[in-house]
Amino acid sequence: MAKSANLNIRIDPETKQNVELLFKNFGITVSDAVNIFLHQSLMVGGLPFEMRQPRYNAETEAAMWEADDIITGKIQTKRYSSFREFVADMEDDNDDNAGV
Repeated sequence: MAKSANLNIRIDPETKQNVELLFKNFGITVSDAVNIFLHQSLMVGGLPFEMRQPRYNAETEAAMWEADDIITGKIQTKRYSSFREFVADMEDDNDDNAGV
C-alpha cells in the first residue's frame, strides 16, 4: 500500500536529533520507526510496550519521602545562617566521628 497520509508530531529539537542519530544506527529513519511503532500497536491491540510509573529502590523512595516530610515541615531540620556555618558544623561532625 502506498504511503500517502501525513502525520505531524511536535517534539523538542534535542529529542528529535537524538532519535535521528539512534535510528540512523539501525539504518532507518524516524518516519520508519514511527511506522514500525504504529504497525506493532495494531498487531498487539495497544501500545507495544508496558507502561508504568518509574519505581525506585526502597532506599531512594525512603529518601524521597523524607525530603517531602522536610519540605512540609513534618520533620524539623537544622538551619544555618550561612554556608560557612554549615561547613563548620560538618567539619565538627567529622571530627566527632573520626574515632569511630
